[in-house]
Amino acid sequence: MPRTNQKLAKQYRARGWWSDTTLDDLFRRCVAERPEHLALVDPPNRESLTDGAVGRLSFAQLETEVEVLCQVLRAAGFARGDRLITQLPNVWEHVAVYLAGARLGIALSPLSMLARQFELRHAIELLAPKAILTTARFKDTSPVQLALECAAGAIPVYAFGRELPSGARSIDALCSSAAATERSGAAESGADADDIYTICWTSGTEGVPKAVPRTHNEWIAISWAHFDATGIGRDDRLLSPFPLVNMASIGGCFTSWLHAACTLHLHHPLDLPVFLQQIVSERITYTVTPPAVLNMLLKNEVLLAAADLSSLRSIGSGSAPLSDWMIRGYRDRFGIEIVNLFGSNEGVSLVSGPAEAPDPADRAQYFPRFGRAGIAWDARIAAMIETKLIDTESGLEIESSGKPGELVVRGPSVFAGYIGPDELNAAAFTADGFYRTGDVFEIAGSGELPRFYRYVGRSKQIIARGGMKISPDELEHLLAGHPALLEAAAAGCPDEIMGERVCVVAVPKPGAEVSLDSIRDFLIERGAAVYKLPEKLVIASSLPRNPMGKVIRAELAVLAAG
Repeated sequence: MPRTNQKLAKQYRARGWWSDTTLDDLFRRCVAERPEHLALVDPPNRESLTDGAVGRLSFAQLETEVEVLCQVLRAAGFARGDRLITQLPNVWEHVAVYLAGARLGIALSPLSMLARQFELRHAIELLAPKAILTTARFKDTSPVQLALECAAGAIPVYAFGRELPSGARSIDALCSSAAATERSGAAESGADADDIYTICWTSGTEGVPKAVPRTHNEWIAISWAHFDATGIGRDDRLLSPFPLVNMASIGGCFTSWLHAACTLHLHHPLDLPVFLQQIVSERITYTVTPPAVLNMLLKNEVLLAAADLSSLRSIGSGSAPLSDWMIRGYRDRFGIEIVNLFGSNEGVSLVSGPAEAPDPADRAQYFPRFGRAGIAWDARIAAMIETKLIDTESGLEIESSGKPGELVVRGPSVFAGYIGPDELNAAAFTADGFYRTGDVFEIAGSGELPRFYRYVGRSKQIIARGGMKISPDELEHLLAGHPALLEAAAAGCPDEIMGERVCVVAVPKPGAEVSLDSIRDFLIERGAAVYKLPEKLVIASSLPRNPMGKVIRAELAVLAAG
């Protein structure tokens, strides 16, 4: 297991960036200060997704459920430092598991509901967990059956829900029994702020997911980025549609909810009619949504006419480049500010909101140069981290505008290293301890000390056309405003002469006619360089996306080459 550099850890504590506070401490404060406040609300369509009725819990009620779950896990032999693999949808029990893990000092490793044998077996082999905790049913699948198959009797499988198969242990029955046992209040926390709290998963070039351990201190440090940029407060009602398995959800709505002691509404998987219904019926004030959904909604006048977005004051979005057309559209039509979020499980967090970039055109493509001497920002995360760009060939720092380089970052929000072989981490960090993000940016702006980075793309996704490097994200940013397209993505297609040529995979609006010439003309009107113009067009019914809304580039490349 990677270990945090103790010299750096001492510096982080001296500066107040790390402390003895755990996520359990944050939750206990919520319970003490607002016991009767509505804390947690299930998706309204829960019963079509999984077993159990729709839950609406106050902080006091949630505390009772958390302590019961702690009692069950202790009785099952769980102790500080043990690992628990979970595969659960966004329902209140999943949040309770997170809070119980924080109290007991258990390291939780959440898997997506889309994970199957390959991912689950890899997680079991790498982590050697104490158990698996899942659910009897998710839509038309049986996650508990999958867990039993992969565990193969070597570790116990616990599950929420009815009609469990032989070999699975009912967590509901155990909780019912524990709830009937007299208790003398919540037990003392068994966790330390430097304990590993989660082991999330990120895709890797090595062909298997990479395990990303993060401590309580690392989560709390990075949580300020989202919390400050979105201005979340006690009166907010947050709607979280991203699965509770990674940075987008844990470092976003979950930790912000604990800081603010407000109300967290759950949603999963993304179902637009249900999502819009929740915004209206629950008077949601803040949510996070993939850019593709925001773009599509803004182009759908029928849906917009039926949706009441008046309660929303802000929406966080990221995982893919934003369009200034979209940001301006929500601000001008609905008074909703879009916050551009850029982050990773490893601990990168750049945020561009109205305070950092008031102009929608700037906010769509620029991120503050957090962690640079001489550049001041109000966001707390800006003083915590160090960032710089390095040339991917020479390894030297880039200090002038307009030259692409890999973003590297160091600070209290960044993880200590992957669980796995030493060579994995040797490639992930620079010699001076900066994490290599694999994301290409350039310094943007003029003057002696430009204040922004501009996102260029993933280093392995850049289209190499002859001797020119082309960012697919840049083209997608421009095409987001095309009036005849629902969405579009760019990719390289193999070419014997140029190496690669630019292909656009486009999803037209119903009834719209789209041609390669019309797309090229649209890009020319917006100032795209001639060498960046697409030379091939593929029409598709939809783009391949993962649960986070990101385009799956490998599948896109197949479409482009076909």
